[in-house]
Amino acid sequence: MLFSVVYGCREHSGSTDENTAAVISPDETDSEGCGFSTEGLTETGGKVKKNEVFSGLLMRLGMSAGDAYLLSDACSPVFDVRKFRAGNSYKAYYSESGPSDGIEAGDIEAGARSGQERKLEYLVYDKDSFTQVVFRCTPPFEAFEIAKPVTVKHKYADVTIRSSLWNDMIDADVSPLLVLTLSDIYAWTVDFFGLQKGDRFRVFYDEKSCDGKVVAVDTVRYAVFTHAGQDFPAVMFDQGDGGNVYWNLSGESMRKAFLKAPLKYSRISSGFSYARRHPITRRVQPHTGVDYAAPAGTPVMTIGDGVITSMRNEGAGGNTVRIKHNSVYSTAYLHLSRFASGLRPGTRVTQGQVIGYVGSTGRSTGPHLDFRVWKNGTPVNPLKMESPPAEPLKAEFREAFDSLSADYSFRMDMMSAESVVEALFEAL
Repeated sequence: MLFSVVYGCREHSGSTDENTAAVISPDETDSEGCGFSTEGLTETGGKVKKNEVFSGLLMRLGMSAGDAYLLSDACSPVFDVRKFRAGNSYKAYYSESGPSDGIEAGDIEAGARSGQERKLEYLVYDKDSFTQVVFRCTPPFEAFEIAKPVTVKHKYADVTIRSSLWNDMIDADVSPLLVLTLSDIYAWTVDFFGLQKGDRFRVFYDEKSCDGKVVAVDTVRYAVFTHAGQDFPAVMFDQGDGGNVYWNLSGESMRKAFLKAPLKYSRISSGFSYARRHPITRRVQPHTGVDYAAPAGTPVMTIGDGVITSMRNEGAGGNTVRIKHNSVYSTAYLHLSRFASGLRPGTRVTQGQVIGYVGSTGRSTGPHLDFRVWKNGTPVNPLKMESPPAEPLKAEFREAFDSLSADYSFRMDMMSAESVVEALFEAL
């Protein structure tokens, strides 16, 4: 880890109208970052129950049906109550006469039995991993969003493949979310379905945490994939044109004309062969494609730009999409459970666009994608297909790029050396 930063995002604007939703300024005495003063309030918490609606929770927490309706109506510009989700956490804040310790937030009868009067002042609902919605439960009814504090750590990972990239990341105490980011960056260079023992990833990246949980690994600054003694660096450099941001050391785009695989991280269940025994017919026959075992419903993407030439059920191949990419290459995606909506023969698709979903239609023993590629009409092994790079880095940015690459490379060498020294000390 190099260093860390904590940040939060809030937008607030005043509101004085009764029964209106707004994003308001936090109280000056707000000590817990929830947008209002918690002084003198009693806090309880819980999770939204199964099939519970927003107004139902409000009434369970002590609001009258009329006030619950007014608040539901007032918060609509900020929060859609139809998107209220079971299992999400909430905190309820009561005035000083609220429930004492041990009384559950929704136990109104218990409060009454103890002679206490309860008044719900605020409800704080976890909308998602990064955002909370605060509801003022007394007039003027209103709602506003606040961003949870997010910790950004700039980290370094060094992982050597011993069993699988996913498992080895976990064993190295690295978030497996990094696998998904790396698979996007190296999609045109590395076959993530064919990683071998001894392959190695060294990565500088940003890890975002919220409430003590890793919620995103979305920025890889520099990475080096080592395979068979050869290094494949990837440098993040944005030249401001809205296009590619990852390059090799020669300034060539990491994005190629074709993706290496038509779906996210999975496994190969059957390879390219002219003499494979079919698992159903038991006859030896050519299998000029690659089978990717994946759960039913997994999105399938086109590996490159092109035009759909066919989209139908082909019997043994089941639901199949065929795409012509250019005068040389065409591809096919077989056994789909269904096609992506809005597509038909003649539709132009772009690289990475979802065209269907993994299934087991046709002659199939289970959910998988049979992926096939033709070059000038001849089947080729998708795992061995090479693809030319896209547009290179602009010349005016080359000096800045080389300087950044050299800095990252130096840092990585230093971090690797430190790891070796630490391992030696542990061995003593």
